[in-house]
Amino acid sequence: MIITKIAANENGQRFDKYLKKLLKNAPDSFIYKMLRKKNIVLNGKKADGREILCLDDEVKLFLADDTFEKFGGKSIHNPPDITQYKQAYHKLNALKIMYEDDNILIVNKPAGILSQKSKPDDMSVNEWLTGYLLFRNSITAETLSTFKPSICNRLDRNTSGMVICGKTLAGSQYLSSIIKDKSLEKYYYCIVDGSLSLNAHVTGYLCKDAVQNKVTVFSKECNIPHVLRREAEYIDTAFHTVYTAHDMTFMEVQLFTGKTHQIRAHLSSLGHPIIGDVKYGSPAANQKYAKKGVHSQMLHAHKLVFPLTHDQIFERTSGMVLECPVPEIFNRLLKEG
Repeated sequence: MIITKIAANENGQRFDKYLKKLLKNAPDSFIYKMLRKKNIVLNGKKADGREILCLDDEVKLFLADDTFEKFGGKSIHNPPDITQYKQAYHKLNALKIMYEDDNILIVNKPAGILSQKSKPDDMSVNEWLTGYLLFRNSITAETLSTFKPSICNRLDRNTSGMVICGKTLAGSQYLSSIIKDKSLEKYYYCIVDGSLSLNAHVTGYLCKDAVQNKVTVFSKECNIPHVLRREAEYIDTAFHTVYTAHDMTFMEVQLFTGKTHQIRAHLSSLGHPIIGDVKYGSPAANQKYAKKGVHSQMLHAHKLVFPLTHDQIFERTSGMVLECPVPEIFNRLLKEG
């Protein structure tokens, strides 16, 4: 028999969702069969999986050790391997925390670091976050089987700036909700090639090419080739020219839709690609600025404006404006040209 107690990060979950995490390799049919046969019980009573878990609820699984190990993907006698999280925490020491409370953490990611891993041996902000919380004893290796802290927005590898992380289930759910309903305002700074005077919302349609991991922006729906029209995604971006210097333009950008490569592709479609952008930029301009020390796209997530909320759990972030300074290369490039 295995006994587990519901901790803060499982509180508020549906029971069957919790069990599917705990027994990640088990088919749904097995889990519901165990519930029907009372081989899995909640607080000593039969359950159907629709129950909402509360803090300190007791779950008993009348399963053989080898069955639990088979479906849970781990031994009940040995905690999960957390080596990758420890390594990421120590290796990615360039990450700087901009804000932290009990539920939310916001980190300044330099260009060159992944937000999420793209292959198994990668290290990203996600692994760093788990390593950091393990180091601080905010979570344990055992609790990772039913809840993993995670980033809630994603920046491209070569984009710098603020990445928002959920430390707890409540934090992740709140952040996901304000990103989805667009009440969290996200602003970026960028430097584009050429002189551009633009202070307006610009809309369009974005089509993905999964093979090349690249997108194409069309200004109007009628311009989209018929074969691509079904997959096209509407995009809305606000551009504000801050100033121009040395045939470059420093801009602030606000995202109203957060689609793949939206800012980079949108500016490229306007004829003013971001300096240093190897995918959507000008090879000649990139070569020119590489000699000046530009080795990644000049795009930085610099400001977040949180919505007002009456939820006491998130009162510290209610109406909060958080800003993150640009990397030094921005200042140097705009000053020296």
